[in-house]
Order: sequence, then C-alpha cells, then structure tokens
Amino acid sequence: MERCRVRNLVIVLGDQLDDDSAAFDGFDPAEDAIWMAEVPAEATYVWSHKARITIFLAAMRHFADALRDRGWTVHYRTTGDHAETTLAAALAADLATLRPERVIVVEPGEWRLWGELADTCAAARVAFEQRADTHFINPLSDFAAWMDGRKQPRMEHFYRLMRQRTGWLMHGREPVGGQWNFDHDNREAFGKDGPGVVPAPLRFPPDAITTAVIETVNTRYADHPGALDAFDWPVTRDEALEALDDFITVRLPKFGTHQDAMWIGEPWLFHARLSAALNLKLLNPREVCEAAIGAHRDGTAPLAAVEGFVRQILGWREYVRGLYFHRMPGYLDDNALGAEQPLPAFYWTSDTEMRCLSETIGDTLKHGYAHHIQRLMVTGLFALLFGVRPREVHQWYLAVYVDAVEWVEAPNTLGMSQFADGGVMASKPYAASGKYIQRMSNYCTGCRFDPAQKTGPDACPFTTLYWDFLGRHQERFADHPRLKMQIRNLARLDDAERDAIRAQAGALRESWSGSARQR
Repeated sequence: MERCRVRNLVIVLGDQLDDDSAAFDGFDPAEDAIWMAEVPAEATYVWSHKARITIFLAAMRHFADALRDRGWTVHYRTTGDHAETTLAAALAADLATLRPERVIVVEPGEWRLWGELADTCAAARVAFEQRADTHFINPLSDFAAWMDGRKQPRMEHFYRLMRQRTGWLMHGREPVGGQWNFDHDNREAFGKDGPGVVPAPLRFPPDAITTAVIETVNTRYADHPGALDAFDWPVTRDEALEALDDFITVRLPKFGTHQDAMWIGEPWLFHARLSAALNLKLLNPREVCEAAIGAHRDGTAPLAAVEGFVRQILGWREYVRGLYFHRMPGYLDDNALGAEQPLPAFYWTSDTEMRCLSETIGDTLKHGYAHHIQRLMVTGLFALLFGVRPREVHQWYLAVYVDAVEWVEAPNTLGMSQFADGGVMASKPYAASGKYIQRMSNYCTGCRFDPAQKTGPDACPFTTLYWDFLGRHQERFADHPRLKMQIRNLARLDDAERDAIRAQAGALRESWSGSARQR
C-alpha cells in the first residue's frame, strides 16, 4: 500500500453497509477515505456457519464497489491478501501507512469492538471518534433514560412509547384499531391440511462477486458448519429493496395469523426473510415499517399482520439493542438458572431422532436461517429444559444464523430464550412440553417420540425435560403469577412418577452431555 496522508479514515464494519451512515457525515472524497477489512477472527471467534461468513463478505465487497463508484477512496483488505488475523491488527498496520488525522466509526454492533478500535487508535496516537448509529430509530442515550429506575423493562411498554413517538399505526394518542397489540390474533397453527401453497421469497443467485466469496469460504473455512449450495440471500441495497417489496406484496397479508406456526419442508412460510438485510443495514427500519404501514393503509394487508410485523422491528429490534448495550459487558455471563450442561453435538449436525430438532437444525445448516418460533420454541426450548450453559447457547445462535449480530442475538438468546438474566427481559421462562410443538407444527407426525408421555421408551425428551425443569426450579417459581399453575400441576404427581421423571431426565443428560462438539 502506498504511503499517503488521510484527513479522516472512516471505518465501515461488516454490519454497517449503510449509504446514509453517520460515519459519512462531512465526508470529503478529496481528503477522506474508507477502510474495510476481512479478517479470519471475525469468522472464527464463534464457529460461524459458512452462509454467515459468505453473506457478510459478499455484502461488504459489493458495498465497497458501490462506494468506489461514487469516486470515493476505499482501502479494502481482502481475505488471503494480508497476514493480519484481527480487525485491530489490520487497522494498526494501515494506520502506520495511511497516517490519518482521525479515525471515524459509528457504534459497532458488538461490545468487544468498542474498546478494541479505540485502543488501537490510541496506541497509534490517532484521534478517534465514535458516532451514534442513526440507522436505529431510538438512540442508546434515550434507551438509557427510559431504563433509569426500571427493574422490569418490558418490551411492550417500550413499544407503546415508540409508537407514540413515531406516530406509526396511531390515531392521535390512540392506537389504530383500538388496541396496541394483536398478538392474540397471530398464534394460530395450520391444522392438519398445512399451510397450502406458500409463495417462495425472491431468490438472488450468486453473481461473480458472491461466487468468488463462496469459493473462498469453502476453501478457507471448510471445517465450518453449514452448506452454501442453497445460498441466495440479498447482498446489495438493490436486492434488499426487491426483497422488501416482494414480502410486502406477496407474504405480509398472511404473515400475522400463522407467524408462530411451523411445518416440515417449509423453512420460510410467510416470514419476511429481511432480518439479515436489516442487520447488515442494507435496509433502513424506517422504510421497512413505512412500507408495511402503507400496505395496511392501501387495504392490501390486515392490521393484525402489519402490527405484528412493525412490533418486531420498532419494538423488539430497537428494544433488544438498547438492552444489550445497557447490560454489557457482563450480560454474556448471566446464568440465573445455574445451567451447566454442554451443548449437545447434534446442534451442529441435526443428527437426532427428535424430528422437530432434526428439521429445524437441518434447515439452519442448509440456509443459515430458522424463523423466530423455531429458534425460541424448538432449539431454544430444548437448551433451556436440558440446562445448557447460556453462553454456549448464545455462541451457537451467533454462529449459525446469517442475521446474527451480537447486539440483537444475545438478548434474544440470553434474556428471552434461556431466562439467563433472571427475568429482566422476559417475565417468565418460555418453558413448555412437547405438546406445544405438536400443537404448532406437524413435526410430531411420524416422530418416534410421544409428546404426551413423560417417561418410558417412547416419551418425548421435551416432555420429560419440561417436568424435570419444573421440579428443579419449583422453589423459584412456586409463587410466580405465570408459572404457579404449572408448579401446582407438578405437585399433583406422586413421588414415584417424579422420581421416574428425574431419573429419565438424568439419563438423557448423561447420554448427550458427553457428545459436545469436538473440533
């Protein structure tokens, strides 16, 4: 790289592919430059799915080309073209050559990078400026003020505040339709006939740039989980906008009613498949929400579907980001329920007789995707009941999903799925038996386990572990307003049945605890 002098060196991280980024405010192409880097550590600090690595690198390369098309200088370090293994090391090497007066970056999506980038610039004696991420609707400072004094910061309260601030789906101070939340309308199963014809989301076959990335990933990360044969994610701004329009037009009208349902062979159903583009910042949450609200206004999508979709973005997405940064750096160590089991190896292979897990993990390994109920009430539920160490569950979710960035993944995993924060995020653990999965899917059809059985050779492990979970935590939840009825049901079992449940749950843990992933 030639020696040169740069006024502002603007860092663009892999999840900051935003044309309107605050990092570009005041950018002067004559004096400033962009810096981007592909480094092995970002793919290996968790054992990342090949599709996750691919979507980041492909989107980064396309974005860098788009910036160059503007006439901007982009210093881009490509996999295999440099020796540095971490972002900090790559940045340090280039600071010595480029000698910028200042480094600018917007708030990274992972806490670890906040300190690493600042420390690297300090060591090089280069001024460092970290700017608020205006991609998000709610600044972190506003979330911190909302959190002040709250012991139970419920998303629903935050969501209503955000509705009032934005005016979305509001008539003055009142919600459109007379209620804030239509969640009770959005929990239906498909029934025995299934979902019928489901319109497939748009596919984006790899172009030359993405094909080159796939070849690199298959070569350099050959031992990583997952496959790339089906890779078809949007990796540019134009593709992301096409995907948004496709969802709003084709699947949003049916999104709401069955958003919690699951069905074999239907990984997408009526879900948006936009989370990766949003988290890479190829899409802006404002335009996504406004597109959905426009569909309701035009009469092409029902209110329950639109409200449920807007709640995921304006409510959950903004809320979990605020909660993540409010609770870091200690959040990843939370373990309120004292879970200490290792993650079973079948989470990396889908090799299990439990059909719900086999199907969900199989789809995950194929696509780098599973929808929110598959994550919460199949893979997450089993880990909760089994008692897997929360940090291991977090690392798995961060590794295997193409939309996973720590700010969004960690709170959903640690707080909502695993109850590791002890009730800060969720009012109760999402604990259920195999009967829930039977009700919301056809996974139990043909499965050798019976969700109605607690013990015995045909007992569903979810059901066995559910009753064992209640037994292990009955003292903690005996007076819980949303769990005490379940604890009372446990008390109705006689000692012999409780002993049998405990013994069978112990045998399940013994059989799977020794099968943790070996690398």
